[in-house]
Amino acid sequence: MTLQQLKYAVTIADCKSINKAATELYITQPSLSNTIKDLEEEIHLKLFQRSNRGIIITPEGEEFLGYARQMLDHYRLIEERFVDNVAFKKKFSVSTQHYTFAVEAFIELARKFGMEEYEFAIHETKTKEVIDNVRTHKSELGILYQNEFNERFISKILRDNELEFIHLFDCAIYVYLAKDNPLAQKARVDMEELQQYPCLSFEQGDSNSFYFAEEVLSTADYRQIIKVDDRSTMLNLMKGLKGYTLCSGIICQKLNGEEYTAVPLNTTETMAIGYIKQKKRPLSHLGQSYVKELLKYRDKVL
Repeated sequence: MTLQQLKYAVTIADCKSINKAATELYITQPSLSNTIKDLEEEIHLKLFQRSNRGIIITPEGEEFLGYARQMLDHYRLIEERFVDNVAFKKKFSVSTQHYTFAVEAFIELARKFGMEEYEFAIHETKTKEVIDNVRTHKSELGILYQNEFNERFISKILRDNELEFIHLFDCAIYVYLAKDNPLAQKARVDMEELQQYPCLSFEQGDSNSFYFAEEVLSTADYRQIIKVDDRSTMLNLMKGLKGYTLCSGIICQKLNGEEYTAVPLNTTETMAIGYIKQKKRPLSHLGQSYVKELLKYRDKVL
């Protein structure tokens, strides 16, 4: 296996076409096809499925290409640093379910280390994409929750992808809603009281399984439910429709504003907040520092 073969495979994946990739690489299509065929035979994996519309990356190919991209990135950095003597920024990326505290911790990290020496990225996204981003090395770590309902399902996916879940802290379940909602003044809220208001839930796309839901009690029988794609829309619906969502109870008013509050849900259910990482890959210095920022919220759990 050579770096050239890795570059060819990644270019095909990016172009989604062998013909387009051959043009970009300034080689003939038969030569490119033969190179990929040799690579597939060497690693005993089928990377691409050919079709009339181009190519489709196989599941095994997705995993292989994640490592290939990482290898090419490292080679490029070595070449720039030691051959071209180009100064470069170290990269750090996080993927997370829609948690304000994860964003706030990221902000503190960026302030602490500065953005002149480091290139930061944060992806607030769907549960499966959090897992996929860590699996393919797009992010060093991902923030999500587990509970009694989804733990076996999520744990199996992590094991199958050589990932691991590191526990940070446990949380009770809270109802997150606007302060002008009549339930906001209560000391504790029952599920029955929530039925007259729309439940707000983050859309999970093609992986819209109950196990991937970002909200606990995803299988409950909700009379009204609205799916949303982003946190800003969810906050607007809390004010406009008196909607609510279920959460950890960790409030970040600096980012979300003071118009919202969290009220304990009358349940014995809990959720475990943690991060996922590559099983055989230790955290970088920035990764360790980010985890330390996250652990500060352990004392802020309501």
